[in-house]
Amino acid sequence: MTTEFAGLKAVVTGSGSGIGLETARALHQAGATVYGLDISEGETSSVATWIKCDVGNDESVKAAFEEIASLSTVIDIVSNNAGISSVGTILDGNSEEWLEVLNINVVGISRVSSAAYPFLLKSKTASIVNTCSIAATAGLPKRAIYSASKGAVLSLTMAMAADFINEKIRVNCVNPGTADTPWVSRLLAQADDPAEERAALEERQPLGRLVSADEVARAILYLASPLQASTTGTALPVDGGMFGLRLPK
Repeated sequence: MTTEFAGLKAVVTGSGSGIGLETARALHQAGATVYGLDISEGETSSVATWIKCDVGNDESVKAAFEEIASLSTVIDIVSNNAGISSVGTILDGNSEEWLEVLNINVVGISRVSSAAYPFLLKSKTASIVNTCSIAATAGLPKRAIYSASKGAVLSLTMAMAADFINEKIRVNCVNPGTADTPWVSRLLAQADDPAEERAALEERQPLGRLVSADEVARAILYLASPLQASTTGTALPVDGGMFGLRLPK
């Protein structure tokens, strides 16, 4: 049983479902006190204190951390999971969509991490883990805007790790492959043949299946763990081998 998280305070964005929910659940089960930030409650309250928050809005993030301040003076872990998707090439997207995706997926991480910074300074084991994507390191068809946002998350993670190293705040990211989450299910539902599209996504990953949200959550806990005090500026793939393997057919 994991015990290094006992007594720690964690903020998890996108906690209502999918990877965020599984991360909040895993931290809770490991003994951490979890504050779950999401626009809608979803299943957050089963494993965390839900605080309504839109990471795409300055005032919403400010209000959320004012509420956290009434509950705790310290934050040990920030898990930035909140994000939105986008389907299509650069020919399909418009400026409004570009700005929305970048605002939530990239600037949202900056908003939350900046708001958490004074709390993290009070921690002896401060850690930020950003949820990036295989889309940051591999060219995926019809994911232009989303991929650009995740490429920015990867670069932002490395920059944050460099900026905060003297404050002893570790910053890493996890790069999932396509995960079996409600978010992906909604994307599949938009396809002409959802079953065929799912099979194609499974085949794309060398293990032949989608990544589970729990597997990604466990990777986030690994990076966030106080036992990994020398791990910073790292991108950890959890993608069924998609990043590094080139297997014969």
